Amino acid sequence: MVAVPAVVSQAYERVTAEFDKLSSTQKYAVGAVGGLASLYLVGSYLFKSDNTKPTTLQLTGGSIDSAKVKAEFDAYADSYGKGAGEGIVDRSKTVQLVDVFYSLVTDIYEWGWGQSFHFSPKLPGKDLRASEAAHEARIAALLRIRPGMKVLDCGCGVGGPMRTIAAVSGAHVTGITINQYQVDRAKHHNAKQGVAPLTDVVRGDFLNMPFKENTFDGAYAIEATCHAPKLEQVYGEIFRVLKPGSYFVSYEWVSTAKFDAKNAEHVRIIDEINFGNGLPEMRTYKEAEDAGQTVGFELVMSLDLATASVVAGPWYERLRMGKYTHAINHAMVSAVDAVGLAPKGLKDVHHMLVEVARSLIQGGETGVFTPMHLLLFRKPEAPASK
Repeated sequence: MVAVPAVVSQAYERVTAEFDKLSSTQKYAVGAVGGLASLYLVGSYLFKSDNTKPTTLQLTGGSIDSAKVKAEFDAYADSYGKGAGEGIVDRSKTVQLVDVFYSLVTDIYEWGWGQSFHFSPKLPGKDLRASEAAHEARIAALLRIRPGMKVLDCGCGVGGPMRTIAAVSGAHVTGITINQYQVDRAKHHNAKQGVAPLTDVVRGDFLNMPFKENTFDGAYAIEATCHAPKLEQVYGEIFRVLKPGSYFVSYEWVSTAKFDAKNAEHVRIIDEINFGNGLPEMRTYKEAEDAGQTVGFELVMSLDLATASVVAGPWYERLRMGKYTHAINHAMVSAVDAVGLAPKGLKDVHHMLVEVARSLIQGGETGVFTPMHLLLFRKPEAPASK
């Protein structure tokens, strides 16, 4: 994901089309003016700093003390091996590293992407927000949930999908995330948007969840279980807390059948996606299917939504639409970093996200990666008592 102001995301298509018609000189002029305007807004809006709880979004280090942001980012970067396909070297530190990752990027994600930290296929005639909502509402339909049911959001982030799914289904959704800052943000948004009675958010490790067996009537994970050291661990926990006969939906980040481990370019793309998104490694879609079945789930559906429709636009189109704003935004973040209006190291975090945006686009264009392989699992009914 990359920082593109959320307030203008719905106008990207029109603006980008017009921008492409300009000459190089005109584009430079527009970029310069936009950059100056952005710098002015940063000082008055995004980087307010006082001792009171902010009422507007700030770009911070999340749960990390601002003085430690750079050191934490450097340690995060050093946790990845330098060899091709190596990923996180010490997988036992994955949970801690994911917590650090989301403290570093959550504000930037909200600022640039919105409250739903995921991709969505662009639907014909629909704007980005409508496409995003449809992608989330599909989950409620697949889970067969209704008012009075209890649903688990595994890796809920700041709760964008939770709010959509609770609203369209009437079910109560409990979200779990490893990051306390995201818990606080999700609760804030839930209350502000009027869905607090239908939601709850807890901090916890989805490899060892604080819920009893057979608690939930359904569960879902949106681009989240990819952070687990092993899929079997998180799938096994979800299986445990689901009631028999219930469904689990996951949108998985996986490599596709087009990925060739002997192709150096393919490996580079995947390695960069892993690093820029806090993933320990990249699994294949087949490995994800097998992991669910290994822990006891029945596989009901396996479908790559990135290629399932010939009329939906590419999932990475939103990244491509922002190509002219990436440099402006990074200059803006670099400037406020230089004058001390943002934590030292935030510039490095933003640079990482700008770079991984290119790799994600390449993953989509080559077809070697998808962030939305749909897996629908079912926990078998309990055996009838004799």
